[in-house]
Amino acid sequence: MEWPTVFLILFCYGTWLATGFLLWPTHPLIALAVLGFILALQSSLMHEVLHGHPTRNARINEAFVFLPIGLIWPFRRFKTIHLRHHADERLTDPLDDPESYYQALWMHEELPPTMKFLLKLNNTMVGRFILGPWLSSIGFFIDDARQMAAGDKTIRNAWLLHAVGLVVVVPIVTLGFGIPLWLYILVPVWLGQSLISVRTYAEHQWSEHPEGRTIIVERSPLSLLFLNNNLHLVHHKSPTIAWYRLPKMFRDRREEWLRMNNGYVYPNYFALIKSFAFKAKEPVVHPVLRRAPEPGRAFKPRIRAHNVNGLGTAPVPAEPPKE
Repeated sequence: MEWPTVFLILFCYGTWLATGFLLWPTHPLIALAVLGFILALQSSLMHEVLHGHPTRNARINEAFVFLPIGLIWPFRRFKTIHLRHHADERLTDPLDDPESYYQALWMHEELPPTMKFLLKLNNTMVGRFILGPWLSSIGFFIDDARQMAAGDKTIRNAWLLHAVGLVVVVPIVTLGFGIPLWLYILVPVWLGQSLISVRTYAEHQWSEHPEGRTIIVERSPLSLLFLNNNLHLVHHKSPTIAWYRLPKMFRDRREEWLRMNNGYVYPNYFALIKSFAFKAKEPVVHPVLRRAPEPGRAFKPRIRAHNVNGLGTAPVPAEPPKE
C-alpha cells in the first residue's frame, strides 16, 4: 500500500465535499476555483491509479477513483487509451498514439476550414487552455459513440460503469452542494481540464529518437497538482514508479535524463507560456508520419499482466512494425 497516494486521494475527495458543502454557500467564486483545482488533481490521481497504484490490486485501485467528479472521462476508457499511448516507439503517431495531437495529412485535408482553424488555435498554449477541453471531450464522445454503435461491448460497459458513478456524483453536486450542473461544467470541469492541458500541451513532440519525444519540465509550483508528471520522460521510462519517487529519480540522474531526451527540457511552465502563449509550438499535421492514406497498424505494446480491463498496469515497449 502506497500511503502518500491513499492520503492524497482522501484529501482530494474530502476537499471536494468540503468545498461544495461548506465553501460554496458563503464564497461561491472561490469555491468554483477550488473545485477546478480539485478536479485537476483527481484527473492526475486517475492517471496514477491506472499505472497500478496505490495497491497491487486493480479492482481496489479503481475503487479509489470510482466517483467521476470530473464528469467527462470513464476511468476504464482513460486507462485503455493511456496505456496504449505508453508504447514509446509509436509516440506522436496520429493513428497509433491515441493521445497524439498531430493530424495525419490526408485526414487533415478532408476537414472543413473552420475545424482546421480551431485546430491551429488549439496548438497555441492559450488556445489549448480554452479550446482544448472542448475539442478533446467532444472528439472523444463522438469516437466512443461510433465504436459503441459498431458493437464494442468493452467501451459500452466502461460507459455504463461511468454512468453508475454519475448517478452518485450529479445529485451531490446539484442537490447537495446546490451548484447548477451547467455551472459546474462551465467552471470547475472546464477549469480542471484546462489546468491539465498546461501539462499536456508540450509533453510530446516528434523526434526520430523515441526518447527525444518526451519533455522534462524541471520545476513548477504545479508539480503536486500534476503528481510530478512534469518530469514526463522519467514517468514514461518508469511508469510503475509512484509519483512521489519521481523527483529523486530525476535528481539522481539529471544529466543522464537530459542527454536521453536530446535536451527537450524547459525550466518551468512559465517558459513555455512565454514562448507559445499565442504561437503554435508544433504543426497540426505530423511532420513525418501518415503523409498518405493508410490504415492504422493496431500496434499494441506487450504487457506484463492482465487486469479487469484486459490491459496490464505497465506496458512493456515492443518492437513496432517496420516502416
